[in-house]
Amino acid sequence: MASQLQTSCRASWWTIGVCILAAALLPGLQAQTVLVNDTVSGFIGTDVVLHCSFTNPLPNVKITQVTWQKATNGTKQNVAIYNPAMGVSILSPYKERVTFRNPSFKDGTIQLSRLELEDEGVYICEFATFPTGNRESQLNLTVLAKPTNRMEGTKRPLIAKSGRTEKILVATCTSSNGKPPSTVTWDTKLKGEAEFQEIRNSNGTITVISRYRLVPSREAHRQQLMCVVNYQLDRFTDSITLNVQYEPEVTIEGFDGNWFLNRKDVKLICKSDANPPAHTYEWKLPNGTLPGSVEIQNNTIYFKGPVSYSVAGTYICEASNAIGTRSGLVEVNVTDKPLPQGAPGGIIGIVGGVIAAVLIIGVAVTVIIVYRRQQKNRTETDNDLIDLPPSHKPAPPPKRKQEMKSHLTAEDIQVVHLDNMKHEEEIQKLPLQTPYYDMAATEPTPYTDKLNFGKCHSEISNASDYLTRCYSHEDRYLEKIPHVYTPLSDLPQDLYPHHSDISFCCPPPGSRAPYICPKEQYV
Repeated sequence: MASQLQTSCRASWWTIGVCILAAALLPGLQAQTVLVNDTVSGFIGTDVVLHCSFTNPLPNVKITQVTWQKATNGTKQNVAIYNPAMGVSILSPYKERVTFRNPSFKDGTIQLSRLELEDEGVYICEFATFPTGNRESQLNLTVLAKPTNRMEGTKRPLIAKSGRTEKILVATCTSSNGKPPSTVTWDTKLKGEAEFQEIRNSNGTITVISRYRLVPSREAHRQQLMCVVNYQLDRFTDSITLNVQYEPEVTIEGFDGNWFLNRKDVKLICKSDANPPAHTYEWKLPNGTLPGSVEIQNNTIYFKGPVSYSVAGTYICEASNAIGTRSGLVEVNVTDKPLPQGAPGGIIGIVGGVIAAVLIIGVAVTVIIVYRRQQKNRTETDNDLIDLPPSHKPAPPPKRKQEMKSHLTAEDIQVVHLDNMKHEEEIQKLPLQTPYYDMAATEPTPYTDKLNFGKCHSEISNASDYLTRCYSHEDRYLEKIPHVYTPLSDLPQDLYPHHSDISFCCPPPGSRAPYICPKEQYV
């Protein structure tokens, strides 16, 4: 706008004064604003307020008039005018329904009463000023129409018939003359279907119609069907209960399967489920007439006197209502003696459950006791093994294959010549002794504290006794073995001349573990 003013100022000198005035008023033009609500809505028959105000007027700007207009088909139609000189003027058709709330050069708010659908549209609030011209803003007025809702059931009777598949109208739900249109739904357990229809009325409102259809059946009788209409924040509900007519469904009661000879006071009752209720009952046998000892009263047949074989047979009951006739039957058998009566099913179930629970608890307790005993035995066994002396401890695991493959040298083998063949046979019968190695002995053993511990064979009076003690497991066990071999000390010294430098091994001093001389062998 400023560029346009500069261009016009260059055109002629006589407009210089106008340009200077416009440039001075330019900031004021930008500050002058007409404030309105963007959208306003209201229901038919209610009142709405259309706010309009003029902000920040300049002292040198004169307001001459406030005008409300309605945009109709591209043209503007005056609704209300406020002029300080001429006063307030309301034009038709708003003459009786439009008023200024507090007319002034700052506030042009009006009130529109008793809304009609024709009032909907675009309204313009305009302030006429001098010398800056007119200032205006517009708003949208929306007129809402609350619908009229109703639900009605069909006047046609609902009759259920076997083999029928045609769906008939059950109920209609209508929401009339709403704006905007309502939402119609159905709330029910019935297995039917709904159809919807919208009708746009000439006044701009919309009518929504929904129809519910289903195939009449016995299961649909006394079922509830509810119509739900949602409009804006409002909710409308209405319901009906279906009345479906159907033929009788017949059942016969009274025969318990235990009719025996001479039993008394027995009867058969014919019951029917029908709508409307059955009004006629008829008893008969398929292959003959009823026994003479029976008495029929409506839907019950009484058997007088004791039961005999003559009452056995197939009994048929026919029940009739306005829709049709249906029948039911029962086969009556007569036995010589009464059948044994078992315990009631409920009692049997309770007893079985108790027994099962006791068995489960017993098994669980047994498992726990066995487990605890095993744990206790393991603990005692481990404690006994820990407390045993080294001589009673189990042998260590065998050495690896590589160690077992090592060969003995000639120096490690001693040959014992026996003069008596009897001694040789006795020696062969003796069991081989497995040496025991205790590499981690920490407590003193019976052998480490002996007087001869740490001495060589030359210092011991009886070397054979020393070797025997070093190799055996226990002293008591050695006492039981007969001395069938000759001690090494008594052997001739010239048997092994090439090993004259061999001496008996001595255990290293200070060792607390028993030492086994590898050269001592049993043969």
